This record gives sequence, structure tokens and C-alpha cells, in this order.
Amino acid sequence: MAGPGKANVAVGRSTVYSKGGIVCSISPVAATAGARVLAEGGNAFDAAVATAAVECVTVPAACGVGGEPFVLMYEAASGKLMGLSGSGKAPLAVSRDYFVGKGYSKMPIAGPLAAAIPGEVDAWAGILERFGTRQLSTLLEPAIGYAEDGYALSARQARAFQFLGAKLNDYPDTAKTFTKNGMPFEAGDVLVQKDLARTLRRIAQGGADELYRGETGRELVRALQAAGSPYTLEELGQHRTEWHEPAISTTYKGYTVYQTAPPSQGLILLEMLNILEGKDLTGMGFYTPDTVHAMVEAKKLAFADRNAYMQDPAFAPIPLDELISKPFAERRRSLIDMSRVAANVERGPLAAPVPGDGDTSYFCVIDGDGNAVSFIHSLSHGFGSGFVAGGTGILLNNRLGRGFSLVEGHPNVIEPGKRTMHTLNAYMVVKDGELSMVGGTPGGDRQIQWNAQVIANVIDHGMDAQQAVEAPRWTHTPGTDPATIDDPFVLQVEPGMDASELAELRAKGHDVTLEGPPGGSAKLIMVDPASGVRTAGSDPRTDGHAVAV
Repeated sequence: MAGPGKANVAVGRSTVYSKGGIVCSISPVAATAGARVLAEGGNAFDAAVATAAVECVTVPAACGVGGEPFVLMYEAASGKLMGLSGSGKAPLAVSRDYFVGKGYSKMPIAGPLAAAIPGEVDAWAGILERFGTRQLSTLLEPAIGYAEDGYALSARQARAFQFLGAKLNDYPDTAKTFTKNGMPFEAGDVLVQKDLARTLRRIAQGGADELYRGETGRELVRALQAAGSPYTLEELGQHRTEWHEPAISTTYKGYTVYQTAPPSQGLILLEMLNILEGKDLTGMGFYTPDTVHAMVEAKKLAFADRNAYMQDPAFAPIPLDELISKPFAERRRSLIDMSRVAANVERGPLAAPVPGDGDTSYFCVIDGDGNAVSFIHSLSHGFGSGFVAGGTGILLNNRLGRGFSLVEGHPNVIEPGKRTMHTLNAYMVVKDGELSMVGGTPGGDRQIQWNAQVIANVIDHGMDAQQAVEAPRWTHTPGTDPATIDDPFVLQVEPGMDASELAELRAKGHDVTLEGPPGGSAKLIMVDPASGVRTAGSDPRTDGHAVAV
């Protein structure tokens, strides 16, 4: 599409500029709620909680109070960059034998047995305890209002209700909340969630304890147990957000890229960038056959290592330092043949042995003082498990069903109290000690690929924030999902290459398909270190926008 040097990408949206704060969200009303917090003197951490809560109400197919977050936070005053994991553990009563004994050959991907303990609310409380200047009760007011009074569904949102209508009718409390007497909602319909509004009010009054140890928690566990889940109130009450200080990182062409730590698979973005650091993507040009080929082959190598070595670090050590090291990347890079695809990609050999062997929403925030938050949260599949827990109005995730394996000896096999590996990841980029970029996207296994492309669009191809998220991109499957991991490789590309370039990719051995936009909802905030001006880009492939204050 473009030769060497700065890429010239036409965009349909304008880059947003501000000397103050910016909120980028898939939900227009969530972006507005966060921006209002900033305008009224709250900081980025306050705004992030308000934005997350409104997304949990207004983007119910992707995230919710019953979901899990991974977050990166930058504190401008100290220069600290840290992360948190809100991943929930499997019940202590389950194991591989538990599911195999029930006749499963793969984990169930819907219903109460697919759900992990939701970590969303405990993460909100932890963020505010460390960095907040506003009370949770105040920050939840917009979300309570949208749940109580309802909000109008967009055309894109309505398609999710129509596509997954059968799933939403599987359980009575789900159907009561998310269907119109069994029929799917349509664009312009107003979705009201009275039960969720009552739950959010109780959380506003009682804090995280209300969900994990209070009336709401008791009702949640009662509904789960009545439907066959072995979770206990004690296990719910023992959930704790994990903090990672500092966040994991690597360098890429003069920048430092930070990522969410395991059980997030963010480390494979760092490995992928390390592999690509030895390739002249600028010289190859933006969205050319050689650039796409190099990035796809790097993706395949990094994902092979993820599938071989990643597991809950509480159960067995992960060779994290080696996987994101430059020498390991150099060995992996040497396997890339620029003329031909690798048909079979094996895990990279380690210097030392290791014991043992989408639907999501993303937003980012920066405030006038330079504090920033990169926040991704998810129910996993569309509408998660499809199970609303009784009178709580909480739609639970299906992370256990989506993430764990029943293959004996697999590093991600389900075990009592274990956390599954997560596709969820978010990034921040620092240049010469100053915050440079805050970004991420939903999209399951595609997140790593799209995040790498956005970062390369800025660093290698000189794009601004809106160009970087709107530029044509590719997707390569399979990734890590147990349901599709053995499928043959396919490269899906968006429009932007001519026929000869597509032919060149096919000549290298890629199975190329043209299926239109591959989705995603990339968001990016960039900071000019000289002027302090912040610029933001939001993905036109989905709803939402960037709001400046």
C-alpha cells in the first residue's frame, strides 16, 4: 500500500487534540461520564472507574459487573507504571476429572459451570484506594442511572442481541433482562436493567464487600449453586485483585513498551515486538507483502511459545524473563524465511527447562496532570456465560469455559483454584522516561496482533493517533482458543492491497482471504513530550469516540 518512510493513510475521523484530559471509549455515554469526572476535578483513576461502570451497563455483550479486568496505570507524580489483574479463580471443587466425569471432552462454554469469579468490582475499589480522589458511591451514579432508566441501543449493539438471541433465552433471569419476551432487542430500543441498578446501589453504599461478602454475594452464590455450580460464598469472599509493580516491559526501537502481566498473555506482544525489532518495517513500507509477512511470522512464533509455556504462575513458574529477552527473540527471528511461510511452528527451546510443560471492551484515559489508565475488561464470549445470577442482574463471564483445557498435561488444564490464561491485555509506551502512548483493543487472540500493528504504525510508519487505529490491518488465525487451535492458518486482510500484492502474499504460502474489516475497537492516546499536547484516535469499526476536556 505504501513504500518506505511515513505512511499516508486517509481517515474518516479526525484526531482529537487536547491540553487537558481525554477519555476514549466504545460507549459514547461512558466516554461522557468519564470526561465529566475529569471536568469536575477528578483524576484519570476516578474517571476510569466511572467509565468502566457505565461500560458495564451499556456494553453488556462485552463487559459487565460479572467480568474481569486487566489494567495498566501511570502515576505522573512518581513516574510509576503498574498493573493489576482482576482474574477470578476456578472453584476448589473442580478439576479435569470433574468435567470429564460429567461427559465433557472440552470445557463447557456457556452456563454457570463456565463462569469464573468476577473481579471487576474489587478492581474498582483497589484503584480508588490507591489513587482515587472521589468516592465509589459518587462515581457509580451515572452507571446506576443508565441501568435504572435505560439507554438506547445502537445498530451495532442490536446486532449482538439478534445474533446471540438463542443464548439469551437459555436462562429465565437472562431472558427477563436481555430479551423482549424472548425476542431480540433492536436498534433504538431502550434497555432497562432494574435488578442491576439495585445491585449497583448496594455496591455504591457497601463497597466491594457488598459483592464479595454481602447480600449481593449471597444471592449470586445461591443462584450459581441452584444452577449446578460448586462455587461457595467463602471462595467469592477470598477473591483479591493482584497488583504488579512494576508492569512487565521490553524495549522496541528506542521506546519502552509496558504490558499486563500473566495470567494475561500480554507478554507475547512483547516477544512479538522483540522479534520484529530486527526487521526494517519502515524500509519495507506500510501494509506491504513483506511487512505483513514478517509480522505474521513473528505472531506465529510468539503464539507457539504462549501455548507451550503460559499458565497460572501460582501453579508453576513461567519463563517470563527469557520469553521477553532479546537473545530469545533473536533465536526466534532467525526462523523467519522472508520468502516462505513456516507451515509448522514449534515452541522455542529454552536455555533452562520449565517444570511441567471476542467479546471485550477497552478504554483509555489521561488527565491534565498526565496520570493515565489503560483498561480492558471482558465477559469473554458475547454475553459471557449467558447466565444472569438470580436477582442480582449480574451477567457472569464464561472465562473458565473459554480459557481452560481438558487435555491432560496441558499447561492450561483446569485445576482447583487455578486462573486461566487471558487474552486480555493493554499497553503503555514510554519514550525517554516520558509517557508516549496509551492503547489497546478488544478482540480475543486478535488483540496482540492489532496492538502490535498500531504500535508499529506509530513507531515504524510515522502515523498520528487516528491514522494508527484506523489504518488497514490484518488478522491471522488460529491463536490460542482451545476450540480452534488446531485449525489451519488463515490470513485475513482488510482492503488496502492491490491484486499484485495479494498475489505476492499467496506466493509466500499464505492462505489469504478478503472478508472486510476484521473488527476490533482500537483506542490510542499519544502525548507530545515537548508541548504536552495529547492526541487521541478511536476506531471507526465500532461505536464510541474520544472526548476531550
